[in-house]
Amino acid sequence: MNPRRWRRTLLRYHLWLGWLIAVPLLLWTISGLVMVARPIETVRGSDLRAELPPLPATTVYPPTIHSTADSLTLKQTALGPRWIVALGEDRYAADPRDGRKLPALDRAQAIAAALGYRKPATRVTSARWTDAQHAPLDLRQPRPAWAVRFTDGARFYIDADTGELLAVRTDFWRFYDVMWGLHIMDLQAREDAHHPVLIAFAALAAAATLLAILLMIVRYVPRRLARPVD
Repeated sequence: MNPRRWRRTLLRYHLWLGWLIAVPLLLWTISGLVMVARPIETVRGSDLRAELPPLPATTVYPPTIHSTADSLTLKQTALGPRWIVALGEDRYAADPRDGRKLPALDRAQAIAAALGYRKPATRVTSARWTDAQHAPLDLRQPRPAWAVRFTDGARFYIDADTGELLAVRTDFWRFYDVMWGLHIMDLQAREDAHHPVLIAFAALAAAATLLAILLMIVRYVPRRLARPVD
């Protein structure tokens, strides 16, 4: 094939690939820029979490439930130390003083827990309960939870059965989450980075890059080789 015709063919393929991947590349670049614009600790609201006191030295092992539990974990929560009992898909809390099963949190307890997990203290604007089957998208966990919202827009998700802090979601985190969904091209669940659309566009982007490199070689290397030596 004539070198000039060969270059035109490569250029034509490169341009068509460029049109195909222009939008994904722009989305990847913009979303990637947003995701690195702030430290991940700020995005996750780590600076809003209070330091909890250490666990007490004396606790009671819950004798009525330990024989059937899959796991028992003594954890410090904003409502005090609790045994976190896992039994299959079920999780609940037990009192470290007498081992009895603790009831699910009501609204007042959820707000108290959120204020205990939060620093600095600020005013609560709402507290909304959701069940495990209808968990909010930004929680990412199928758990019954209280979403306690503060005046700055931050949401503290409190496990309704155990009193644990499940997640902290700031306003920027929600924007970050949309950008992450665009980055992996999964705006529905925002978790699957292994799907055909993303793989196809990534392969096309790689092919366009390789074609660009090949075009540079075909265009400039022969010229340099043909240049007379002084």
